[in-house]
Amino acid sequence: MSTTDPAPAADTVLLGASDIRELAAALGVRPTKQRGQNFVIDGNTVRRIVRAAEVTAEDAVVEVGPGLGSLTLALLDVAAHVTAVEIDALLAQHLPTTIASRLPARAKDFDLVLSDAMEVTELPGPAPTALVANLPYNVAVPVLLHMLATFPTIERSLVMVQSEVADRLAAKPGNKVYGVPSVKANWYAEVKRAGAIGRNVFWPAPNVDSGLVSLVRRDPPVTTATRREVFAVVDAAFAQRRKTLRAALSGWAGSPAAAEQALADAGIDHKLRGEMLTVEQFAAIAEHKPKAPVL
Repeated sequence: MSTTDPAPAADTVLLGASDIRELAAALGVRPTKQRGQNFVIDGNTVRRIVRAAEVTAEDAVVEVGPGLGSLTLALLDVAAHVTAVEIDALLAQHLPTTIASRLPARAKDFDLVLSDAMEVTELPGPAPTALVANLPYNVAVPVLLHMLATFPTIERSLVMVQSEVADRLAAKPGNKVYGVPSVKANWYAEVKRAGAIGRNVFWPAPNVDSGLVSLVRRDPPVTTATRREVFAVVDAAFAQRRKTLRAALSGWAGSPAAAEQALADAGIDHKLRGEMLTVEQFAAIAEHKPKAPVL
């Protein structure tokens, strides 16, 4: 007879709908729209997210917004290490207790950071190789971009966001929803939609559909311009979507004529609009920004 303890069954590890509601009631937690709190109550959904993220026993995962721990438990059941970043002090205080009671043998492989994810610049434990998160809808894009910029060791990301945000992140040039999130995400990674998530797997159920987005790290475009310089062009190009690049970039370049010259130097038709350009083309424009006149 084996002297080792058997691995806990999945249904005892993960949190179900009744577990979530009982935990919330015990803690006096009332999900708020302000923080985009919609807790996943379906075990099959969190398992699906972990599979879609291709998390393995070699991965150190960072999770943003773990809430009551639904996805955290599924991640920790597979990954080598999980670090969760939580802004809500009450939820953060209780999460280690949930981990210890559901996955006691893995508690040592879990770290918690009480912070706004936008202010996180370092993490405890091993360098993260994957980002997996159910991101609050109202801050999903800035949080995602901040994490990718701050932690270059993140090789793969799988985030659950509002369906429309997922479409924008994964859009390609020429698509009507292609915009700033699309270009900036593509600076860091190859981006694609990875599935849809129904409303009934959340408590409380949101009034919008959700989507999964997969991001696989790639080298940024080869350019002499910095990321900040390239992103400044992107922001300017989409600030007035209906305008041609010549007009939209006039403030960035100093004048419409200067913008036209910069675009010509970059080999780009000044009559195009920003939604037609790749991130590489935006980088080329950034390289040719006119120098400010010496007064």
